Amino acid sequence: MGHGITIRRALPRYGLNPMHLNPSFAATVSPPVMEARRWLQETPPPAHLPLINVSQAAPVDPPPESLRQAMAEAILHQETTHIYGPDLGLPALRAELAAQISDVYKGDVKEAQVAITAGCNQAFAAICATLAGPGDAVMLPTPWYFNHKMWLDMSGVATQILPTGSDLLPDPAEAEKRITSATRAIALTSPNNPGGVEYPADLLRAFYELAKRHGIALIVDETYRDFHSQTGAPHTLFQDPDWAETLVHLYSFSKSYRLTGHRVGALATSQARLAEVEKFIDTVTICAPQLGQFAALWGMQNLGDWLAEQRLEILNRRTAMEKAFAELSGWEMMGCGAYFAYGTHPFADEPSDALAQRLVRDHGVLLLPGTMFAPTLSEGGNGSAERQLRVAFANIDSNGIEALAERLKAVGPA
Repeated sequence: MGHGITIRRALPRYGLNPMHLNPSFAATVSPPVMEARRWLQETPPPAHLPLINVSQAAPVDPPPESLRQAMAEAILHQETTHIYGPDLGLPALRAELAAQISDVYKGDVKEAQVAITAGCNQAFAAICATLAGPGDAVMLPTPWYFNHKMWLDMSGVATQILPTGSDLLPDPAEAEKRITSATRAIALTSPNNPGGVEYPADLLRAFYELAKRHGIALIVDETYRDFHSQTGAPHTLFQDPDWAETLVHLYSFSKSYRLTGHRVGALATSQARLAEVEKFIDTVTICAPQLGQFAALWGMQNLGDWLAEQRLEILNRRTAMEKAFAELSGWEMMGCGAYFAYGTHPFADEPSDALAQRLVRDHGVLLLPGTMFAPTLSEGGNGSAERQLRVAFANIDSNGIEALAERLKAVGPA
């Protein structure tokens, strides 16, 4: 059976003395995307096959030219771009995001309930740092977004595993059985990374009521909200007058406006909670990058039509991905949406981490195995990740998806 990639591989490689390592870091896996990139050097793809890289969801195309021009003007003429800004973000960006959340979700979100962070990963880290410490626990559905699990591990916070079925949707009733006195939050991602599934509004409502009943937080990471297949609000949680006492909403500008390198994310929660978040941000980054915040604000105010076109393109790729999987003998799709397709491979005797490396070496395809998104057997996993793979199609169009399908059709048993 495969065992994923752990920091135990990293220690000899970098000559680090384990005695000088924080035990919580020793228990944290190495960054999976970086590990996958190393495969390209360790087991390079065939020279005659151009690499099809579907390992990472970050778009590689730059922002649209109009946004880049606005950013250039800000660098040249806006002096505040080059100095520290407020810990919780530019007031204009906080106000704009609060207004747009209120409009999309038909709720009431105030500027004082929004903070801007150095990427959505920092938003998750910041909110969890205020909620949980060593001895506490946060519940994550599996397969999980590995950076969420990594932050909890590095912080000494236990991860409570919430398994999902073949539809990749978590069950609130099962979650309630697993809540303990140590549980501080349940974290959901929709549209989901890595699964691609979109959580129905009534499911999110059920988790919200569950969290509220138990006095814990519900973290909903909506990084990929702008690529949701549903028009209108994905849920009604912001319509509750006291939403901020339970709900923590996470968002990212990186995918929507191709600002991944500029690190701009956001969170919405109570003003009292943000006073604690401010301590984290002031200590770690002081503020999110000023240029990225300016770009996010300009994008929100000027690129609505462009973003709508990008959404339709991603939805078209989703359709192409579903069609491609349907034509692959023995491969089964479990979820598809936003930037992701997640499914099972037909090679029962080959764990997905071994298959993923073979796909690089023999077929010029770089994707991520399900073992990077799930606990090992010793951690309470059930072994299903051994048959699962994630495809991120942010950077391949319909023709690229067809080419990927042709290569996967050529894959046989090891």
